[in-house]
Amino acid sequence: MIGQLVAQPDCSRDEGSWCARIYQLTHNDLVSRYADTVVGAGLHIMLIILLAALIRWMAHRMINRLSEVTAEGPPPGLLRPLRERAPESWRSTGLLSKRRSQRARTIGSVLRSGTTFVVYGVAFTLVLGELGINLGPIIASAGILGIALGFGAQNLVKDFLSGMFMLVEDQYGVGDVVDLGSATGKVEAVGLRVTTLRDTKGTVWYVRNGEVQRVGNSSQDYSVAVVDLPIGHDADIPASTELASRIATELTADGSSLADEVLEPPEVLGIESISSDGVTLRLTAKVQAGRQWVVQRALLAGLKEAFADAGIPPPSPTGHTPSPAGQTVPPS
Repeated sequence: MIGQLVAQPDCSRDEGSWCARIYQLTHNDLVSRYADTVVGAGLHIMLIILLAALIRWMAHRMINRLSEVTAEGPPPGLLRPLRERAPESWRSTGLLSKRRSQRARTIGSVLRSGTTFVVYGVAFTLVLGELGINLGPIIASAGILGIALGFGAQNLVKDFLSGMFMLVEDQYGVGDVVDLGSATGKVEAVGLRVTTLRDTKGTVWYVRNGEVQRVGNSSQDYSVAVVDLPIGHDADIPASTELASRIATELTADGSSLADEVLEPPEVLGIESISSDGVTLRLTAKVQAGRQWVVQRALLAGLKEAFADAGIPPPSPTGHTPSPAGQTVPPS
């Protein structure tokens, strides 16, 4: 019969220790020898996790409160100079508040994600320390890995930083019509890494924020509808200018379909260009942001009909000379 020799650990003689209690229950040398370490470290780990969860909850609550106050409440003192420099139409129509609300909620989401990453990252490091793991090699390895990832993810970091600056500076927002150089269209989503556009053909474009070198926004504050009116060389320029101004004013007067779109009465600037085909008159109108194309098409349709009724000659094809009867004579 083979007997088993059970060794009693020295720590089991310490009355009140976890080692003594576990040894009395299990009579196991290995389990009781590490009881104090396991129980003590376990309590410390639980405390670290609870503190991390509490700190994260408090930080998220603070960020949410600041985001809601910034988005819906009065502007904070830090943002008042920006509000004072904003165009008057933004303040009167509430556009500034909507854009500020969108930016505040987006940046708040980024801050919450960053806070979670930092808090739980620190907690994870402290837990490893409580388990007796040497953090020196891990930190050194993480540093080397971070350098390698930094070189490999330069474009990703560039995209994120550019996205943050775009949000903070309010260069554009969802619903704006923008020209980003590589793509032009209506903004459907603004992320930290990419901006999503949809062009007039329905194609969705995903533009990396780090690749945006310039931004042309056609939807901030107001837009300008530009209408070019080509007429023949024999047309009466003063009469054509007066007719264009009168018809454009009637099309945008109170009670018309364009009254709500136009901010200021249309203005005929005069002759824009002269070519071998004819003369081009230019008319502009200050309109609501993003509505320049609607107003431009409506003015073109109305002015074309008015010019035809008034008998203003259209441009002649290149190389043809208008005859007295209004017909074109080919060159000899």
